[in-house]
Amino acid sequence: MEDKIKIDIVSDVVCPWCIIGYKRLEKAIIELGIQDKIEIEWQPFELNPNMPKEGQNLREHISEKYGSNEQQQKESQKTMTEAGAALDFTFNYSEDTRMVNTFEAHILLDYAQEFGKQTELKLQLIKSFFTDQKDVSNRAVLKEALLEVGLNADEALALLDKPAVIQDVRNKQQYWKEMGVNSVPTVVFNRKSAVTGAQPVETFKEILKQLIAERSAV
Repeated sequence: MEDKIKIDIVSDVVCPWCIIGYKRLEKAIIELGIQDKIEIEWQPFELNPNMPKEGQNLREHISEKYGSNEQQQKESQKTMTEAGAALDFTFNYSEDTRMVNTFEAHILLDYAQEFGKQTELKLQLIKSFFTDQKDVSNRAVLKEALLEVGLNADEALALLDKPAVIQDVRNKQQYWKEMGVNSVPTVVFNRKSAVTGAQPVETFKEILKQLIAERSAV
């Protein structure tokens, strides 16, 4: 069987540019007609590993973390909302939007990988957060997302309190940090090359065409 192009996407479920980047990558893959030649795996990265359980108002959080004022944040959100709409993804921002801790979401994504449902769950969690304005650190919300994609919610949620499982996901996060990933999305091709940020569709197409050409030449 022909080897597939392995794409690791290092990202967080509360990262707006991660969903925009993924949707552009997906568009590039579909336009090239190479869906059967691609294998995608999502890798864990927490934008805010020290975020407390109660979370933090998004505007306050962005202001503290990046120094952006309210006007700058509104402009940025408008840009992201327009970019999302062009890719059939809906961002709903409000004054009450809160940034939350995402570690447990990453444990569940790791679980979903075993069943070939990782991308489905990732997209569901991102939709829960950005479109439906739900708290993806809340286990009831996580359960809802698991059920939505047809996974065994009770089995998956039981993993959230298992020290060995927690450590395994921490180790994966550490691995990507040691590989030099410090911003998301980072899209890694065949564990050899990478691009960061939500690249344009054409950029992804060029990279993929190059990888396919290289493989054909072997």
